[in-house]
Amino acid sequence: MSAPILFAFVILYFLVLLAVAKITGKNSNNMSFFIGNKNSNWMLVAFGMIGTSLSGVTFVSVPGAVGNGGAFYYLQITFGYLIGYVAIAYVLLPIYYKMNLTSIYNYLENRFGIGAYKTGASFFILSRTLGATARLYLVVKILQVFILDNMGVPFWATTLVILIMILLYTYEGGVKTIVWTDTLQTSGMLLGLIICSIYILSSLHFSVFDALEAMEAKGLSTVLDFNVNSKSFFLKQIIGGAFVTLTMTGLDQEMMQKNISVKTLKDAQKNMITIGFTMMIAISLFLFLGGLLSLFAAQNNVTAVGDTLFPTLALNHMPPYISIIFILALISALFPSADGAITALTSSFCIDILGMQKQEAWDEAKRKKIRQRVHLTFAFLFLLLVLVFKWIDNKSIIDLILKIASYTYGPLLGLFAFGILTKRVLKDKWSFLPCFLAPALCLLLDYIQPYLFGSAPGSFRIGQELLIINGLFTFLGLWAISMPNTEKK
Repeated sequence: MSAPILFAFVILYFLVLLAVAKITGKNSNNMSFFIGNKNSNWMLVAFGMIGTSLSGVTFVSVPGAVGNGGAFYYLQITFGYLIGYVAIAYVLLPIYYKMNLTSIYNYLENRFGIGAYKTGASFFILSRTLGATARLYLVVKILQVFILDNMGVPFWATTLVILIMILLYTYEGGVKTIVWTDTLQTSGMLLGLIICSIYILSSLHFSVFDALEAMEAKGLSTVLDFNVNSKSFFLKQIIGGAFVTLTMTGLDQEMMQKNISVKTLKDAQKNMITIGFTMMIAISLFLFLGGLLSLFAAQNNVTAVGDTLFPTLALNHMPPYISIIFILALISALFPSADGAITALTSSFCIDILGMQKQEAWDEAKRKKIRQRVHLTFAFLFLLLVLVFKWIDNKSIIDLILKIASYTYGPLLGLFAFGILTKRVLKDKWSFLPCFLAPALCLLLDYIQPYLFGSAPGSFRIGQELLIINGLFTFLGLWAISMPNTEKK
């Protein structure tokens, strides 16, 4: 299918989002933008958060990894995800609701002081900015290579237009709008996944069971990795998945911003548990599609692998209607991760860094003006960082995102764990020090792995557990600059 026609469908899809935003953004104020006036329906939030959790990276990278040596190992991580969602529901959410938080990092201020509060919020801003722009880069790259290069549109212009689209429908309504647009976009992504799978099954003349047998014969459907030295060893993946969810969802303002917009704690907990089980089903479908793509590629002598496999097959070796569905599903996967990130970063910067809620001299109009300027600034920052990722051009974005998370979410894990698990009093003015030293130690540890564990193929390597190690370093550092709580109960 021609590039202009595919691009026309992208524009049409955006106009639908804009219409939804116009309807849902009416009479919005700052509290609508930040937490949806705490009036969001938990089922809509749960369904929409699936799209945010999965993103365009999952849509492209997870299926591509199956035939690139990853088999179905990613399913091990989802077992850990479920553990993480349960911990969020019954450990973190009761704290957030009891304290009636707008920003979850206010917990750190109440528990430790302003230093820990600002440090935690800063690490969220750093982590979410890098992670969201990496996700955005992957989808923009696909749109650029398969559509817009053929139209003579430069990469920077593609990125700019997409960010302007996101700004247009989040500028006023924020979370109030995103709860609805994410629901629409999650539906589009999952529908595209199912339709593409059905087409390939039909093309290969396979039933679901025939396809699974063919995948097993080629070693594509192995779920558990029992090699202790491997990064995908099942215990590493399950434990790592639990902590990835605990940090990238439970300690992440973007994800929790939507969740705490739900009316009651009980509904918010139902939201978390629902997401946990739904994510397992969704990831299973993505892995199954990945196996199908590998079989389909082998039949058609296509040599593309990894992140390029799905777009190459969908846009060059499948009927035009599948190409349209793929592009719409890809866009559906893109927008939830980018729109929510910019909105959450705006909220965190306004509330946590600027202290907007404590500025009693600011009227509603001034607050709104500042919030909109911050929103525009983050959009511009996203543009710059996407261009940086293009320059780096990492081959596996999902590996890059998990690596970023290991370094930037570790201090958040250490801060919250120290606050919840101990009663010690922190020397707040020094709280930033362990949070910055821990990632530096992890970087050193990652570098010297070959010297510690050997450089031969098959030697032990630290994988997802680097996040836990980072959190532990932070926890120990915080302990070193703290003292027992001597207050009488």
